[in-house]
Amino acid sequence: MGDLGGTHSNSRSYLAVCAVVASVFLVASCTSGGGEGEGTGAPPSPSAPSESRTTNEASEKRLTEQAQAALAAVHGGELVEAGVERVNDGIHTEPTLSEGRTYRLNVVCFGSGSARLTFVPASSGTATKVPCDQSVAQQRITMHKRVHIDVDGAEGSTGMIAWRIDAI
Repeated sequence: MGDLGGTHSNSRSYLAVCAVVASVFLVASCTSGGGEGEGTGAPPSPSAPSESRTTNEASEKRLTEQAQAALAAVHGGELVEAGVERVNDGIHTEPTLSEGRTYRLNVVCFGSGSARLTFVPASSGTATKVPCDQSVAQQRITMHKRVHIDVDGAEGSTGMIAWRIDAI
């Protein structure tokens, strides 16, 4: 019976050592790094991304309102199509236009950088650079059976692009 008591004692010692090692590991992992998520591989606090997202949404909303106001100040004619997109998303549209009518495309970019306006077929309008400086770029559109309009942000450009097509 003496051997049985020794084995039981060894098991308790082994469990005690395991518990101490696990405790040390847990305490060390919870206290290393000095700050939230720093150097531990742990994600940052949940409030950081949501604060950033809220700030971006507020900025986008403000830029959208400013861009729409700039277009409203220069619009003339019957609205055919309009919208607002992030510069890095760009504008890619095939508006429904009627042959024999004249159209004006107004594009404005609020933010930083620039975008490039292009037409397919190229004879529908003139390719041009649209600076994100709040100035309105205007293009007369010559109607073909189909026209595809793209406005693509230059690398690193940010902000909002608004456009409006009017029949004039």
